[in-house]
Amino acid sequence: MASFRQVAKRLVLGPPVRSDRMGETLLPKRLALPVFASDPLSSVTYATQEILLILSLGGLAVLHLAPWVGLGVVLLLAVVVASYRQVVHAYPSGGGSYEVAARNLSRNSSLVVAAALMVDYVMTVAVSVAAGVDNLVSAVPALYPSRVWVAVGVVVLLVAVNLRGARESGRAFSVPTYLFVVSMGLTVVVGLVQAAVGHPPVAESAGWGIRPEQTDLTGIALLFLLLRAFASGCTALAGVEAISNGVPAFRRPKERNAGRTMLIMGGLAIGLFSGVTALAVVAGVRVAENPCDLIGFPGDCRSSGQRTVIAQLAAAVFGDGGVMFYVVQAAAALILVLAANTAFNGFPMLGSLLAQRRYLPRQLHTRGDRLAHSNGVIVLGVVSAVLIASFGGSVTALIQLYIVGVFASFTLCQLGMVRHWNHELRRGEGARGRIHRARLINAVGAVLTATVLCVVLATKFTHGAYLVVLAIPLLFLLMRGIHRHYRQVRRELEPESGELPSPSRVHAVVLVSAVHKPTLRALAFARATRPDTLTALTVEVDESDTHLLRSEWERLGIDFPLEVVESPYREITRPLVHRIKELRRSGPRDLVCVYIPDYVVGHWWEGLLHNQSALRLTWRLRFEPGVVVVSVPWQLDSSHGRDVDREHQPPGHVRRGLS
Repeated sequence: MASFRQVAKRLVLGPPVRSDRMGETLLPKRLALPVFASDPLSSVTYATQEILLILSLGGLAVLHLAPWVGLGVVLLLAVVVASYRQVVHAYPSGGGSYEVAARNLSRNSSLVVAAALMVDYVMTVAVSVAAGVDNLVSAVPALYPSRVWVAVGVVVLLVAVNLRGARESGRAFSVPTYLFVVSMGLTVVVGLVQAAVGHPPVAESAGWGIRPEQTDLTGIALLFLLLRAFASGCTALAGVEAISNGVPAFRRPKERNAGRTMLIMGGLAIGLFSGVTALAVVAGVRVAENPCDLIGFPGDCRSSGQRTVIAQLAAAVFGDGGVMFYVVQAAAALILVLAANTAFNGFPMLGSLLAQRRYLPRQLHTRGDRLAHSNGVIVLGVVSAVLIASFGGSVTALIQLYIVGVFASFTLCQLGMVRHWNHELRRGEGARGRIHRARLINAVGAVLTATVLCVVLATKFTHGAYLVVLAIPLLFLLMRGIHRHYRQVRRELEPESGELPSPSRVHAVVLVSAVHKPTLRALAFARATRPDTLTALTVEVDESDTHLLRSEWERLGIDFPLEVVESPYREITRPLVHRIKELRRSGPRDLVCVYIPDYVVGHWWEGLLHNQSALRLTWRLRFEPGVVVVSVPWQLDSSHGRDVDREHQPPGHVRRGLS
């Protein structure tokens, strides 16, 4: 009978998938678009809002500049999409920005890109989920006090869905993504048509005033505010690179399908962002970081939040409380939540690539039962949930940390692509005109993204971006340290010659706590290996117990000598380790093989009833050179008849029998 853990695992993840069915998990374009493009599409819901939030610091007088800030974001988005299409075609093996930097720039540059991307993926999950919950709260205000717990629950759900594999998550996310595109497109078209015929939609906040935090904005102060608004609006570019990272997940021809999907994603993102920004200006939307700064805000501004820009536009176009209002809100909440799926595909793939190259733990490279990189999915989910809880689920607080990593990776990637095209020109292969155009696109992209990175650092550093500036170097140093460790281990394990080293003598030591069947089996097994010496070893903690043990040993006529190690301080581990060290010192090439009887129990609570001294002893002996520990299991009745999947046996199922 299957264990509860196995049954629960199958219900959540589904049955395991064979490795030779990897091709069945590849994505067609209709599923790849929601999997990889939900992040840049979802940014439509908060990029415009972040622009208005920053401009509101200067009061109503500067809100008319929102379209110009939005235009700058649109131009940058178009350049970055075009730049990453070059990456897709040049490096169809995946890896995106990291692969470009690794092949064309220095190793350190590639690790900086990797660190920036990992930070970006974590922030994508945190910001997208928090923003999605905000839209949900706009439709159901009663959820406002519990928004952090709701956000954490959503992250847990996303982890469970992504553990089922990319194809399963693509099917689950395709309907909400397409629903969002259609509903938001309809909102923009209907709203702009209403404005064109002389009946523009009016937002609920259109008549409110704003208490400005900054007054008398002229010259440099106004320019700095506009740059800060532009930096916040650049969150619309988050996730653009995800398709270049995930090219291997596409069906063949991979690069062509990935390139077309990126083009569709870019067109949809630009169209929706432009439309929402224009409609927000037409409808007179007012937003502020603190609702108490809004003059005319209804209700208690200290205990309730302001509606999002998307909620205000939907209410203005279709009527507050109408069917389409709730459809738009549901679609916005779902696309924001599912935008995190872009990170749940990108982070595990990047982690697997880095682990394969020994910059991250090897566990991140392995695939789970459903052929997903399960460990990477779990790590991303845990870190994102902790971040959401730490910042109280506030989008405004989280978004300050967001795009530093994004534009750092953008810039280095574009610089790497310029060097790639220079190399192609020197090789003299391919159409020179096409290569010159591609190099120009990437060069322009590098200049623009580097400029934006400087703007972001200058305008957001004191608002929380310094945390990311610290996190990226720490991740860089961590990866260098992991790589150095793996390199050192490989150097130490490299054989010096083709001969296998053999020990001069083997000393077998059987640990004895009582004369019972597990002990007799361990003695028989040790004798069967024909060691040079065989010693039965016990520790005297209590003199009367040792006397009984000797009497039972002699009664059964065991033909091995029983050696007693005295322990005046009633310790077990230290005297045994000391005695084993003495045996080891008898010869520099001698091997000491320690046999420990194990109890195999059927229930976790039974393991708590047995002494765990052998576990401590095993751990201690692991650090002794020339010592090998052998577990000799003895199955108790409770373990018989249990249908335990041995490949997925939970750790700690075998309980040590040194009791």
